[in-house]
Amino acid sequence: MSSYKMNPKVDFYFTKASKWQEEYLMLRHLALNSTLTEELKWGVPCYTFQNANVVLIHGFKDYCALLFHKGALLKDPKGLLIQQTENVQAARQLRFTSVQEIVKLKSIISAYIKEAIAIEKSGLKVEFKKTTAFKIPDEFQLQLDMHPGLETAFKTLTPGRQRAYLLYFSSAKQSATRQARIQKYIPHILKGKGIDD
Repeated sequence: MSSYKMNPKVDFYFTKASKWQEEYLMLRHLALNSTLTEELKWGVPCYTFQNANVVLIHGFKDYCALLFHKGALLKDPKGLLIQQTENVQAARQLRFTSVQEIVKLKSIISAYIKEAIAIEKSGLKVEFKKTTAFKIPDEFQLQLDMHPGLETAFKTLTPGRQRAYLLYFSSAKQSATRQARIQKYIPHILKGKGIDD
């Protein structure tokens, strides 16, 4: 018999799900079987070790997933972990499209969770790229060059806010879209605000 404890605050996530319900319940069982504490964070089930986020369950249109917060540090000998986008530095996902996949990978999933807990216990941290390592889109560099006050305002933002802007501006595929985004947020930058402020 399992000794894990379900958190009633998280139950609604599993009962409201119109898709992936069986998969979620199986992933929940695997996460709880690992002695992690079940919490609700960002509206999804998150499993923690001594208040540190280890893994969460989330779903999308085409798949559901376990997201390992420090997944970049996992060994991943089977090459199963997925980096959501090139700009995600620490987190990695194990994705599933059926209960059968989860059943087939049950022992591997448990091993990954166990390794993620060991990483958390050891105190290992993911080395994040410095803000200066992110490419400044040409369209933004042009604005920075033309308006010294903008460059000064941008440099006084926190590194996290600078990265958020650079990632947002860079993610547009077309130059016109990048320019529109930059123009929209120049007033925010000049006021010392981040993209979500």
